[in-house]
Amino acid sequence: MEAYAVVETGGKQYRVKAGDTLKVEILEGEAGSTVTLESVLALSDGKDLKIGTPLVKGAKVVAQIVERTKGPKVVAFKKKRRKGYSRKVGHRQPLTVLRVDSIG
Repeated sequence: MEAYAVVETGGKQYRVKAGDTLKVEILEGEAGSTVTLESVLALSDGKDLKIGTPLVKGAKVVAQIVERTKGPKVVAFKKKRRKGYSRKVGHRQPLTVLRVDSIG
């Protein structure tokens, strides 16, 4: 088994291992900078699994920001029949692409 961690960021949980690339809610920092995710919920070194209550003490995941991007377009459309009323609103969520460097 490989070492992995379960981290929480942006209100969502992700299972990551070293070398993974993932898209998360927007984070502070420019492309190429390093970010540390300290809210580690579970940590495995390949043999033992440590589960936090709610966080694992002293555990962190170091990742590098690859780029800033946007998610797919989500369209909200309202209509009331026979009234001539319709509203269309589009939204693209800003995302940050991370590459996990180390788990520890």
